[in-house]
Amino acid sequence: MKKKIIAIPVIAAFVVFLISYTAMEKSSAIELAVTKEIKEKPLAVKSKTKKKKTTIKTKTNTKQVNSQKEEDDEAEAEAEAKPAIANENSTIMNVVTNKIDVYAHQNNMSTEYCFLVDMSLPSGKNRFFIYDLNKRSIIYSGLVAHGSCNEEFLSKPRFSNKAKTGCSSLGKYKVGEFYRGNYGKSYRLHGLDDCNSNAFKRAVVIHGFDCVPDREIYPRVLCNSLGCVMVSYNFFNKISAIIKKTDKPIVLWVYQ
Repeated sequence: MKKKIIAIPVIAAFVVFLISYTAMEKSSAIELAVTKEIKEKPLAVKSKTKKKKTTIKTKTNTKQVNSQKEEDDEAEAEAEAKPAIANENSTIMNVVTNKIDVYAHQNNMSTEYCFLVDMSLPSGKNRFFIYDLNKRSIIYSGLVAHGSCNEEFLSKPRFSNKAKTGCSSLGKYKVGEFYRGNYGKSYRLHGLDDCNSNAFKRAVVIHGFDCVPDREIYPRVLCNSLGCVMVSYNFFNKISAIIKKTDKPIVLWVYQ
């Protein structure tokens, strides 16, 4: 009887221990699962974020490649267009300089240098050229304004020989004497053709002005003159230096 009484508590204790051990195992298993989940979640988020960044980077690179390709295409198109423009202007310049050379020999004018103003070019580009007739080459080039024709502003030139129109005039000019006028240092111009015969009366001259810069500003446009051949002060000094080097008058030809 005593043995049975002693066995019951032992069995009860063993059952309690077994239940406790099972509960502990479950708790440990749950704890391990939670810990594993906590550890794995940041890795999953990090991996996802990294993938997103990679996608964005790929898109950016694609845009850069496309942008670069567009720039290359534009540069190639511009490079193809420039020789055509340059060749066309060079051909016209050769024709003009040949005529000036002949005219200068026939009229006792300078056969060393001439001045060319190509009004077919945009005003923001260099279009006044100091040309060496012996070397057949351009020495200097600079910006030059065209007349406003008494309007508020003209982006492209119009031409007239009439008095008080404020317009530029095409044709050949003889560069005359130096003087100081309303715009400082200036050279008088004498029109040699019917289309600019009133130049001297109209006081169309070469002079410098501060609204004309020393470098090209294209695609922007240049300020207007009142019909004068208006350049930068620095370029005026280059013109003046060439005039002082010659014993004979220089021909200036404004053409389009």
